[in-house]
Amino acid sequence: MSERIDASVLDIKEKVVQINRVTKVVKGGRNFRFSCLVVVGDENGHVGIGSGKAVEIPEAIRKGIEDAKKNMISVPIVGTTIPHEIKGRFGSGSVLMMPAGKGTGVIAGGAVRAVLELAGIKDIRAKSLGSNNANNMVRATMDGLSELVTVESVAKKRGKSPEEIVG
Repeated sequence: MSERIDASVLDIKEKVVQINRVTKVVKGGRNFRFSCLVVVGDENGHVGIGSGKAVEIPEAIRKGIEDAKKNMISVPIVGTTIPHEIKGRFGSGSVLMMPAGKGTGVIAGGAVRAVLELAGIKDIRAKSLGSNNANNMVRATMDGLSELVTVESVAKKRGKSPEEIVG
């Protein structure tokens, strides 16, 4: 992640991936809170994830959205898909993402699908390997998307033309 993305200038949509009730056992009984995992994105190459925890669900979601806006990344998109195949890892969860032809749609599981759709990727195949914990899957997807590079960026880095790289 190089430069910070200013979320206030983007047209952001949010999606709640998971809401959990968490309990803290104290001397007087149990304290219940809600933790939630939220994905935000502008469906145009910017996506972020965040988590929030509070006594009330709406407050937890608001905190999650604020956190997600701080953790946004830019995703390189070629046409309607990703530039190349990539495997993202986080903890024991890993997500394999493969480019797909036009008209394929988003073929992915629940938590991974939310991230890919809000990133603006229209055609992709994704397979979750290992953990099916929503938190790990979302973070593994973000890891993979942040590692993506385009031919143009590689060529610029090496001081060559894109044709020399591909050819």
